[in-house]
Parts: sequence; C-alpha cells; structure tokens
Amino acid sequence: MRALSMLSPGNLTIIDVPEPTDGEGVLLRVEMVGLCGSDLNSYRGNNPMVTYPRIPGHEIAATVMEGGTRHAPGTKVTVSPYTHCGRCGACRNQRFNACQSNETFGVQRDGALVQWIRVPEEKLYTSTLLSIQELCLVEPLTVGFHGVARGRVSEQDTVAVYGCGGVGLGAVAGAVFRGAHTIAIDQDDDKLDVARSAGAAHVINTKCCNATKRLKEITNGRGPDVIIEAIGLPETFQAAVEQVAFTGRVVYIGYAKRPVAYETKLFVQKELDILGSRNALPEDFGAVISLLESGTFPAERAISAVVNLDDAPGSIALWAAEPSKITKIMVQVNA
Repeated sequence: MRALSMLSPGNLTIIDVPEPTDGEGVLLRVEMVGLCGSDLNSYRGNNPMVTYPRIPGHEIAATVMEGGTRHAPGTKVTVSPYTHCGRCGACRNQRFNACQSNETFGVQRDGALVQWIRVPEEKLYTSTLLSIQELCLVEPLTVGFHGVARGRVSEQDTVAVYGCGGVGLGAVAGAVFRGAHTIAIDQDDDKLDVARSAGAAHVINTKCCNATKRLKEITNGRGPDVIIEAIGLPETFQAAVEQVAFTGRVVYIGYAKRPVAYETKLFVQKELDILGSRNALPEDFGAVISLLESGTFPAERAISAVVNLDDAPGSIALWAAEPSKITKIMVQVNA
C-alpha cells in the first residue's frame, strides 16, 4: 500500500509499505489527513521529537473496515493519535494526554498518511452529522480546547489568544464555546478574519497595533483574565505574563524555540497560575464534536487546501516556502 514518507528534513516521497497484519485494534481505511504547524516543523527539521524516516499524519478521518465491537464497518471516525503507558505520574492522575512515554502518530511513531492503519477502538470518535473534512478537523481543534480547559475558562472571563493557526483557532473557538469574551491576536488579517468568524469579539493585528495598549483598552485597564499562547515565541511567552490580569491564568500550548527570560516578580506580584497544555483528553474530543455539530464553526474557512496523496510533497514544499499563506492542508489519502 502507498504512504507518504519524510525520509529526512525537506525530503518527502511516496513509498510502498506492507499492509497492516491481522492483530489487535480496528482496521481503518484512511480517508483524509490534516497537516498542521508541527508537521511543517518536522519537514523543516525543527521538531526535536521526530526521527527520520517518518510517515507523518495525526489529524485523521477514516472509515472502519473490520474489527470493531462498538463501531460497525462503514462508520466514519476520527482518531485520538496518542498512546499512554498507564504507569507514569500523569497516567496515574488520569491525565493520559501528558503521558511521560506518549507516542503520537507521525512524531514518535509512523502516522496516518498511509492507506490503511490499525488503532485501538477506544481511540475512535464518531458523529453521524459531520463530514469527512469536519472529522479531520476534530483533533487539531481539541488541542486548543484542551488549553481552554486548562485555563478554567468560564463565561465570566475575558480571554486573549496569541496565534490563530489551527491550534490557536481551536483555543478561540473553545473560549467562545464556553461563553468567554474572546480576543484573537495574530499578524495575519486573513487568519484574524477566520477567528472573528469563529466568534472572537475583538481581533488585534500586532503588525499595526500595540497589543498591550489595545488589551488594556478592551479590558478597562485590567488585562485579560486568561491569556493562551499558541505560537511558541519567547516574545509572546513574555507578553502573556506582562499583559494578563492580576490573579490571571497563562496557558502555554506553543513551544518556545529559544530560552525565555522572565521578570519573575510578576509571577508573585500578580499571583499568576502558569499552566502548560499538551495534546487532549476524551472530553475535549466530545466538546469539539459538539461544536462542529452545532454548525457555528467556520470549518471550510479553516482549511487552506485539499490535495491528493501524490500532490502532497509539492504542497508541503510550497507551504514551507510561504507559511503565512496557509493554515491547514488536508490530504485525500484514498482518493
């Protein structure tokens, strides 16, 4: 069967691999796989958790073919792409998303840009109301939704989200879904426009606007109750601590690629909650599916391009050359 392999940074090709053998798990025909910023980082050689060669792909829409007890053949599903050991501190605290030995499809193990895969049935989620493209959007949105859950966001909060890529857009949608007054921050007007379509009450383009000044104006000088960082830059890591309200919560989803220097007195002076957010939990999948079923999320606008498997290498190369023009590529695997 055919698969897309990342042989080394910047080197993608279509290869033949063996079909999944009989064994544990449900046999899935992969219909569509979404690509996000972490896949782009892997392509560029900037993801320290990836080894090569690697088949990418962790945002999955598929059809059950055989082996399910709760999902009949023909059922359209999405997949939680994470593993957990069940023994580490995170697992013992029921926070399987942060398992010390986690292996994610397309990162620590081969992913779903292949025609057929087997996965444990408990990793499957479905909806009779969602299209294949919408099912493929579920996983990336769950990462932002999990950040919102980590921030304990409620309808009483004003929430600012740094970054309106796939994960940041999920955080915007998640905050809006919980009834929060939500502010989207980015440097790209098109991404900010999509964030507004997802429910953001305010948008801030930092290329032409001072974010600190504007956040104070919106919040009557207090600062947002919660700031979610979904970019991964030292500058925005620092800005979140400086701009958040006293007794606020800062949630980091992005990874800063360089060391971050903090004015640590703000941690104490403001009595901040500084929180990390990784992957997603089952309840995040349920919440995102409910959002998408409601029809209020601009699913089509969140997708930049849909390509077939043969065209995927060239599309990813173009994305690497002009990253600001693309938010998400979806690959039709069995088209």
